[in-house]
Amino acid sequence: MSSAQPAHEERQAPDPYEEHPHAEGPHAEGPHEADPHEVEPHEAGPHEGPFTPVPDVAGYLAGRWSIERTVQDLRTGTEGRFHGTADFRPDPAGGALLHVEEGELTWDGTAYPASRTLRLRPRADGSAEIDFADGRPFHDLDLTTGQWTAVHPCSEDRYEGTFTVRSADEWHLEWRVTGPAKRQLLRTRYRRTAG
Repeated sequence: MSSAQPAHEERQAPDPYEEHPHAEGPHAEGPHEADPHEVEPHEAGPHEGPFTPVPDVAGYLAGRWSIERTVQDLRTGTEGRFHGTADFRPDPAGGALLHVEEGELTWDGTAYPASRTLRLRPRADGSAEIDFADGRPFHDLDLTTGQWTAVHPCSEDRYEGTFTVRSADEWHLEWRVTGPAKRQLLRTRYRRTAG
């Protein structure tokens, strides 16, 4: 990162949902040693079957999931990991599910608390609209075939997310971010938890 950039920019985490340059989260550049014994989140690529069809996105996602995420800055080679939970719970305002993620991001050897909230608005056909917490639109989601690719433009950057349902209790999400400001790859495995 150039020394001409403000110091607060150096503390930004790679974030597939980020629309503003001052979003929360840590960021630092430099080598990151991955644990050689840790299993990567995906055994199969996001475009490889088999897929599990989901006729009702909101019904499928409702509940609590564990999260394992790898985060790669493809410009610098820096890597991080996020471990936590995702709750899809009724929005108190009605008519939607809140998607609340909470956990710990380890980036460049340092652990930070991290969280995210999105809003899932179900449609009558079983698909859904996903919005940012402040109501701005993010992307559509239709898992009737078990897989969906969403594209979200952010200024000159392009966010492409591939959602893959592996079973009734596991789904994967891969975000690729390309453009003049970012080159990132985020891979996440969600597993349903009891309770």
